[in-house]
Amino acid sequence: MIMFGELPRSSAAPWVPGAGVVRETGGVTAVPASVPSAGASAGLPAAADRYADAWTPEALARGAVAAIDLDALRHNLGLCREAAGVPVMAVVKADAYGHGLVPCALAAREAGAEWLGVALLQEAVALRDAGVEGRILAWLGVPGSPWAECVALDVDLGVSALWSLDAVREGARATGRRARVHLKADTGLSRNGATAEDWPALVAAAVEAEAEGTVVVVGLWSHLACADEPTHPSVAAQLEAFDAAVAHAEAAGLRPEVRHLANSAGAFAIPAARRDLVRVGIHMYGLSSGVAPAADLGLRPVMSLRARLASVKRVPAGSGVSYGHEYTTSAETTLGLVPVGYADGLPRAAANAGPVLAAGRLRPVAGRVCMDQVVVELGDDAAEVGDEVVIFGADGPSADDWAAVCGTIGYEIVTRIGPRVPRVVLGGGS
Repeated sequence: MIMFGELPRSSAAPWVPGAGVVRETGGVTAVPASVPSAGASAGLPAAADRYADAWTPEALARGAVAAIDLDALRHNLGLCREAAGVPVMAVVKADAYGHGLVPCALAAREAGAEWLGVALLQEAVALRDAGVEGRILAWLGVPGSPWAECVALDVDLGVSALWSLDAVREGARATGRRARVHLKADTGLSRNGATAEDWPALVAAAVEAEAEGTVVVVGLWSHLACADEPTHPSVAAQLEAFDAAVAHAEAAGLRPEVRHLANSAGAFAIPAARRDLVRVGIHMYGLSSGVAPAADLGLRPVMSLRARLASVKRVPAGSGVSYGHEYTTSAETTLGLVPVGYADGLPRAAANAGPVLAAGRLRPVAGRVCMDQVVVELGDDAAEVGDEVVIFGADGPSADDWAAVCGTIGYEIVTRIGPRVPRVVLGGGS
C-alpha cells in the first residue's frame, strides 16, 4: 500500500529509496561512459546521481526522460534463468514493453537468452534489420503479414491455424527455404492457437508440410491463462490439455526441439510448466507478474521515468488545482508542475493518486492528469524549477505502484509511455 500522509508535506518523513513503494526524439539514445554527467549542471538532487547521465541535452530540453538500465535487465534475466533451470526466451514484443526493442534484445542476448520472442512479424524483421542474430520466434500475424520475409530472414514462426500454416508454406516456396514453425495449441486461454477439435487437422497438415520439405516443426507451445494464480484450477487443466496436444503431435510423427508453456509467472511459480523453454517478459523488466512483488523476487526496475519541474509557485489555501478542481489546497502551499501527462502515457485514472517522488518525499498527483502535465503539492519543502522528480523506477515509486492506484497492471504502465519521452540507455547498448 502506498502511504502519502497528510498535506502539506513539510512535516512528512523523507522518502527513503527502496523503502517500498540512437534515434530521433522518442527513440533510444546510448550514453557512453565518456559522456560527462549532466546532473551537476542541472542542479539535480543527490538521490538522482545514479541517473545523472540520463539527462542528455535532448532529455534536458524535453524535461523528461525514460532511463533504461540495461544492467538491471541483465540482472533480472540472470535471476529468471536461475529460477527456471531451462533455456530462456526473452520476450521483447511491443518495443520491449516500451523499453526499446533493439537495446533490450541485445542486452538479453548478452545475458544468455537463447531465444528472443516477439508478437508481430514486423518486430522480428526489425530485429534482423538491426543485425540481431540467433533464434527469434514471432507469433502474431494476419493475412498479408511478412511471412515470406520472415522465412527468408530465418525467423521461427508461430502457427495457430491452417491458414497461417498455408501462409508459411507459401513463403517457404517463394524463398526456397524451409520454414521453422511452432504449432500453438489453445489449451484454455481462448486466444490464438488451435482448439482440441482443430488440433488434429493442424498437426496432419504440418506432417504433410514436413514431408513436402517446406516446413519443419521445431516447437509445440501454448500459453497459460492464470499463471499468476498457480493454484487456479485452470492451470492443471491447461497442463493436462498441453500434454495431450504434445502426445498427439508426437504420435503423428512430429519431433519438436522445444515444448514451451510458461511465462514469467510460470517460470517462477509453476515448475511443471517449465518444460524445455520458458518465455520471460515482465520479470526481465523488473516488474511483478502477480505471483509476488518484484522486490521480493530480487528484481530491479529497468525503466525509470524521471522529469524536471517546469514551474514552482506558492498558492493560498483554497486554491483549486487542475481541471475540474477535484483537488483543493488546504493551506498555503507550494505547487510543482511536472511536464508529463496522458499524451505521454500517464493514466488519467491516476488523478489524486499517482505517486511521485518530489523534493525528497512521496506525493500524489494533485488533481486530474492533463494531456501534457501533472501537478504535485510540495507543501513547504524547498524546490526550484529544474529539480528532478521520479515518477516511477529506481529510487522512487514503482510502475507497479502506479498500476495499483489505477486499477491496472505494471505491464500497461510501462508500455504506454509514449514517443515524446526520450529513452536513454544506461549500462551499455546502442
